[in-house]
Amino acid sequence: MKAFACGDVVPGCEARWVCSTEDEILARVGAHASSAHGLTEISPELVGAVRGSIVAA
Repeated sequence: MKAFACGDVVPGCEARWVCSTEDEILARVGAHASSAHGLTEISPELVGAVRGSIVAA
């Protein structure tokens, strides 16, 4: 299992996910980034920050 807390990348955001795979987390975080943070593009730097903050759950 993998876990990610959005607040590790976007201070103040309380969203968290625990998923089976890193790819599943990335898909959910992408949808969240659009709906909660208004992002229309996900930069490679943001993907890298998210990947770097994913931990084993």
